[in-house]
Amino acid sequence: MRWRTGRRSSNIEDRRGSPGRIGAFKGGIGTIVVVLALGYFLGVDPSILLQLTQGLGPADTGEPYQPTPEEQEQADFVSVVLADTEDTWHAIFQQAGLAYEEPGLVLFSGAVRSACGMASAAMGPFYCPADRKIYIDLAFFGDLKRRYGAPGDFAQAYVIAHEVGHHVQKLLGTSDQVQNAQQGLDKAGANALSVKLELQADCFAGVWGNHADRSRQVLEAGDVEEALNAATAIGDDRLQKESQGYVVPESFTHGTSKERVHWFRQGMTQGDTSACNTFE
Repeated sequence: MRWRTGRRSSNIEDRRGSPGRIGAFKGGIGTIVVVLALGYFLGVDPSILLQLTQGLGPADTGEPYQPTPEEQEQADFVSVVLADTEDTWHAIFQQAGLAYEEPGLVLFSGAVRSACGMASAAMGPFYCPADRKIYIDLAFFGDLKRRYGAPGDFAQAYVIAHEVGHHVQKLLGTSDQVQNAQQGLDKAGANALSVKLELQADCFAGVWGNHADRSRQVLEAGDVEEALNAATAIGDDRLQKESQGYVVPESFTHGTSKERVHWFRQGMTQGDTSACNTFE
């Protein structure tokens, strides 16, 4: 992916090394990681897990965080990708007669306090609608490569663009509509709506990729395959199969590998948000 000459975003908040790292929690790393990881695979609402971790107060070690050159390069990459999504969604919203409000993006290490509660890096990157910020521990990109077998910078860009997709859903009112609709449903029905919301965010990530390449020629050979590989790697069916040896479709919250690949490819090919109606 051609990114080094790209514009950097002014919406990055660097909290790496600030109070809230895993080692500072009274509950201990084992408790937090196990609870959050199991919750994800069992389809528990992330917001509930965030609330469960509240009260595990962080302790300040007083040690300033010094990023390695590799970590700083990753931070620069995230900033460029976020800036590119800003340019893309400003243009798309303007064409629709709307105003795009840029999200913030928080870099953290280990754990972080958001408006949605405390969160562990074990949850992976997430979007908090309460403060309209994206939260990313850059260590996740290492996991994406080594644990999930999905290396490549465009695979990482896909992850960021997916979270930005959730912000777009918040601005359009889609996420609030889904949350309201879930109130009257059983767990399986609520999960099914969560899947549709996540798949639309995948499609929006593809829409960004389409516009970014057409406008700024950011893609290189193999980039799309990297993103598709990442979408495959983090499908609910694959994650459940690897973690527990069997699959429980009614507990899916993000969609199967096949579905995630399909909707990212849909957005990437069409480049139009109207092609991302996963709710039909």
